[in-house]
Amino acid sequence: QVQLVESGGGSVQTGGSLRLSCAASGYTYSSYCMGWFRQAPGKEREGVARIHTGHGSTYYADSVKGRFTISQDNAKNTVYLQMNSLKPDDTAMYYCASREVYATSWCDEYREPASFPYWGKGTQVTVSS
Repeated sequence: QVQLVESGGGSVQTGGSLRLSCAASGYTYSSYCMGWFRQAPGKEREGVARIHTGHGSTYYADSVKGRFTISQDNAKNTVYLQMNSLKPDDTAMYYCASREVYATSWCDEYREPASFPYWGKGTQVTVSS
């Protein structure tokens, strides 16, 4: 059974940085698409970034391009989200999600939360002005 545990959230001021971590366990497949999503109060859950654990291709929402970086440590089964130049609009609960994919496939098509069967419980990020 796949389990995902997020950590690293917190409160920062505008312009600050945080690094989120997502530790995965129970993986039995060779490749996964791992994504970070976020949900602010009263808003729908939205995709932030995704990474293919096999070939490392990454994808970002337009709102975070140039500010956020998704990366992985396969030896630790851990995915990171480095968040720089944070804005109040980035305030949300951040969730890690995962799904099995073929090694030769791409994560680009998996943009919606419904595409991911495995989820962590989330970590809160609050950015104050």
